[in-house]
Amino acid sequence: MREILHIQGGQCGNQIGSKFWEVICGEHGIDATGKYSGDAASSDLQLERINVYYNEASGGKYVPRAVLMDLEPGTMESIRSGPYGQIFRPDNFVHGQSGAGNNWAKGHYTEGAELIDAVLDVVRKEAENCDCLQGFQVCHSLGGGTGSGMGTLLISKIREEYPDRMMLTFSVFPSPKVSDTVVEPYNATLSVHQLVENADECMVLDNEALYDICFRTLKLSTPSFGDLNHLISATMSGVTCCPEVPGPAQLGPSQASCKPDPISTSSLLHGRVCTSHFSWLPGVYLPHCPGADPADVGFEEHDVCC
Repeated sequence: MREILHIQGGQCGNQIGSKFWEVICGEHGIDATGKYSGDAASSDLQLERINVYYNEASGGKYVPRAVLMDLEPGTMESIRSGPYGQIFRPDNFVHGQSGAGNNWAKGHYTEGAELIDAVLDVVRKEAENCDCLQGFQVCHSLGGGTGSGMGTLLISKIREEYPDRMMLTFSVFPSPKVSDTVVEPYNATLSVHQLVENADECMVLDNEALYDICFRTLKLSTPSFGDLNHLISATMSGVTCCPEVPGPAQLGPSQASCKPDPISTSSLLHGRVCTSHFSWLPGVYLPHCPGADPADVGFEEHDVCC
């Protein structure tokens, strides 16, 4: 089995990641205690590739292959007390006490650097429990201090230690219209260089585009972060459905990242990349511009938000 190790960091990354695990548990028929609760008719389909994201423990309990990290304990406690908090391995919660204060340098060089070895120890233990590790997927935001600073530090460390494993990131980019702090653009700018150097695939999640979908498509007058997290978790589930669900299209992260016309770093940094350069993302999950009909959008169209 080709396993995928999930890592979530920072407040945003942990909130999105916990919602992702709720979706994945529902798809595989796993209840809040980690036990299989699906019906007998669909058990073969739901359990055939469950080892991609889950490790089967004693007593028939399935434990997510997940590492949860943050520089403050608040988010960790909320996940533990949440509906699916008991399915995670307790040792895989790694957190500090001070927080990064929305400062990329604190997450990357000071507080984050002090905690990174503890996170890497958990990553190594999870990797050793895999028969054939396929790669890593990291869920984080680039606007705060932990997800951007410590998240990119962890990605670079994993790249050094596992250079032949795939690295997929789900990165939430800040937006001028949806901003909590004035330093978000600086944190994102400092993080992009690290992602270009160390990530094989980066799924860009735009806060402004997500809000537009909630306003214009879902007709939500006051969308909450929970609504945005629901959209992101649906996208993550769609992107990762090929390796975790049996079927004719068994594309893993390594195959999905291969393109006959790879995007050069210079083109990416200078904005000469359009939507048609990207592929393998199911069209139903793509965030569309206001007024565009999702049914009419193809990969060669230019009315899809990057």
